[in-house]
Amino acid sequence: MSDFLKHECGIAAVRLRKPLAYYYDKYGTSLWGLNKLFLLMEKQHNRGQDGTGIGCVKLDMPMGQSYVHRRRGIEKDALAEIFRKEIKSFSKMARKGLMDQKDPESVKSNFDFGGEILIGHLRYGTSGDFDAGCCHPYLRRSNWPTRTLMVMGNFNMTNAAELNQVLIERGQHPVFGTDTQTVLEEIGYHLDEAHTDLYRQLRDAGIPGAEIPDQISKALDVPKLVAESAAAWDGGYSICGVVGNGDMFVMRDPHGIRPCHMLITDEVIAFASERVPLMTVFEADAADVKAVDPGSIITIKSDGSMSDHTFSPPQKFTPCSFERIYFSRGNDPQIYRERKAMGAALVPQVVKSIGSAFEKTVFSFIPNTAETAYYGLMDGLRLFRRQEVRSSILKAVEDGNLTPDLVDDLILRNWPRGEKVAHKDIKMRTFISQEKGRDQLVSHVYDITYGVVKPGDLLVALDDSIVRGTTLKKSILKILARTKPSKIVVCSTAPQIRYPDCYGIDMSELGKFIAFQAAVALHRKAGRQSLLDRVYDDCKAELQKPIGERKNRVIDVYSAFTDEEISAEVSRMVYPEEIEWNGELEVIFQSIENLHASIKGPSGDWYFTGNYPTPGGFSMVNLAYIRWYEGVGGRSYDLPL
Repeated sequence: MSDFLKHECGIAAVRLRKPLAYYYDKYGTSLWGLNKLFLLMEKQHNRGQDGTGIGCVKLDMPMGQSYVHRRRGIEKDALAEIFRKEIKSFSKMARKGLMDQKDPESVKSNFDFGGEILIGHLRYGTSGDFDAGCCHPYLRRSNWPTRTLMVMGNFNMTNAAELNQVLIERGQHPVFGTDTQTVLEEIGYHLDEAHTDLYRQLRDAGIPGAEIPDQISKALDVPKLVAESAAAWDGGYSICGVVGNGDMFVMRDPHGIRPCHMLITDEVIAFASERVPLMTVFEADAADVKAVDPGSIITIKSDGSMSDHTFSPPQKFTPCSFERIYFSRGNDPQIYRERKAMGAALVPQVVKSIGSAFEKTVFSFIPNTAETAYYGLMDGLRLFRRQEVRSSILKAVEDGNLTPDLVDDLILRNWPRGEKVAHKDIKMRTFISQEKGRDQLVSHVYDITYGVVKPGDLLVALDDSIVRGTTLKKSILKILARTKPSKIVVCSTAPQIRYPDCYGIDMSELGKFIAFQAAVALHRKAGRQSLLDRVYDDCKAELQKPIGERKNRVIDVYSAFTDEEISAEVSRMVYPEEIEWNGELEVIFQSIENLHASIKGPSGDWYFTGNYPTPGGFSMVNLAYIRWYEGVGGRSYDLPL
């Protein structure tokens, strides 16, 4: 993706099913679980680089010994740094005789992360501050293990403001910086209520105080209290939580917007945001890794018993299609096939744009996430040319005109030629990750391979999506234009991004989308400011309706134009300025129909179509338009509706 875009976080969890001694005897280390957690997180490092956090809960710890631990960090390479520090601490303790690393019980008693339950989180922040305090997991401590709670997740709640208000009305004091605090406190509240009820029942039944904690632990109904907590949530989420007694749960939103996968073996129950890390880390087949069902809670009690409960009625399955387009690692076989299919689906539009002038065209991609789709585009172009050649040869044979010169022209010339033209400076990208100051630095994100595009050539560059068009206008096109091509064609494997996302992606400000800017510009050119005014009034009226009756009124901004008209205006708006180039520029977007044809199974497309899967989405899109119209920046998720 040429535009910088933060997105879903990554989660990983490892629940050992054997005593630590088993792993020491079989694998030679009591830290087998911690090592697996690190690998799961490293294999998902693409999902979050703002910060990292890990947590551990130890089972059946003796009275007086700590049982829950957490580390968080936001330093450069925080993932590697956190694990490096923990391993260094492990070695130092063994060296000083504070722990016997050959004795699993000694490791469990003395090393913070020598436990049976290990969880990890990779953060890409879309809200809140950027400090260690905003990193998951969040921890709610108590001197009762059955009231201690650690939570992490990959989520955004569209109704965070309303959820915070519920906490306030109860008498709590929520922190507004992030909806993670809201989720933690909501689950914590129901955990406290359940714990208090059980304690009083056991106390009144005459159970000795020393026996009450174990009785509460056995009786604690985690699926019930988590389901009660989630009843009011509106958003996309995969959430993992661990109670201090060792009860663990993993849940996924009813629409399956956010991904979550699970692997169960005799040795471990593991969870991750993506499928392939589980396959790679545990050497498992694809068939062994299952997606957590939407609307379900997987619970593992402290005794190891496991259950799967539904906490919400079945909803339309709408997983985020950006997982397929961009977010997930491309070595998942299904995602790899789908991304190639998205590239191939652009062939008719590309051929039309270049007028079949393959001999004069260089095909490339804008690194690095579009590379797989680029292979699909090239495969599709070659197939197109083979079909053209076959038809021409058959016709020449039929007409008796097949000559060596004709064969040379048909077969040896005019074939698609691919080159790597643009190179991204990863370090520069990290340096300018914050929004402030990006415009002054973004032009240096990419470098070009000189000499592969000749003056007068056509240059086709594939991108996986175009959100704001900022990097395209200020950097990429300026660089590509230096080679003096007669035409540059930029292709997006994603359709036009027209509407904000409110379920985890940092695409919340409507006015920053290049497709929206293009539609607004077309209306103003046509003297239709009154339509933009009317949409503003309509959006305000929608927010006065009951939340379940609200509709997306921003759709009216686009209804007057074809996709091609908006694409043409985008092409005009991102044309590179202040350079000596008079070539033609065309921006091509994937069609919605081809996107769905390329992706196997259902996929959510609300950022393209405006068809949101939850009521909160329709509230957010209308509020986003109101904020744009009034000139107010920032995301709208935390504002009361």
